[in-house]
Amino acid sequence: MTDTAPVGRVQDWTRSPFTGGGQTYDCYERGQGPGVVLVPEVPGFTPEVAGLAEHLVAEGFTVVVPSPFGTPGRVASTGYVVATVASLCVASEFRAFALGAHRPFTDFLRALASDLAGRTPGRGVGVIGMCFTGGFALAAAVDDSVGAAVLSQPALPFPVSKRHRADPATSPAELDRIAERAATGSVCALGLRFTRDAAVPAARFATISARLGDAFRVIELDSGPGNPGGFSKGAHSVLTHEVRERPGHPAFEARGQVVGFLRERLGQSRD
Repeated sequence: MTDTAPVGRVQDWTRSPFTGGGQTYDCYERGQGPGVVLVPEVPGFTPEVAGLAEHLVAEGFTVVVPSPFGTPGRVASTGYVVATVASLCVASEFRAFALGAHRPFTDFLRALASDLAGRTPGRGVGVIGMCFTGGFALAAAVDDSVGAAVLSQPALPFPVSKRHRADPATSPAELDRIAERAATGSVCALGLRFTRDAAVPAARFATISARLGDAFRVIELDSGPGNPGGFSKGAHSVLTHEVRERPGHPAFEARGQVVGFLRERLGQSRD
């Protein structure tokens, strides 16, 4: 029972470099069971992201956390977030403002997911993206190794226009392929957002839902006035900063639904 978000220790993870899609990043790994790639939110692999990663390990998954930006283990602060966003806005591998774009970092993610699937049990792997990386989880589902994609508060491309707000952070060809896989039951996606989160427009989820149909599930947490979770209108990080270890708390329950979704899609036993 806590009044703060759960945190973990980055130094408890095994670090090794991984190369894929012409890019190399350090990756942190722990656990046993079906594989899950957890892509950090801005500003990076913080103690709060580690808290989510350790929860997934405790739930029976092999978790790999790539570190494409930030300093692993560093606590998030306003200055740290702003500096990280500034650097990411001009990074060609992420294409923060591009519409209908292929983002090169997803090539790395697909290679990492395929590698993890080849050495873990289950029906493929899951990919979780959050905030800046939320849409990358969907784009990674082009690869046949990905059976579950979790898009938590996907904020890319930044919603600076109506078209940006509706953009799914994939290219048309990528979304076509993901829709084909979804139609055959090969992949499902789960999206999470707060209702008042302007950084994550409902129009983005509407675009994805129109293409994936029932293969895309949405969890929206009320952040309006007087909401039962006590969330501010600026609530954003569904699976990390806003979680409290209290059964019945909306973000706690949303995290549990993510675990259930991964178990269902990857074939993990509840024993």
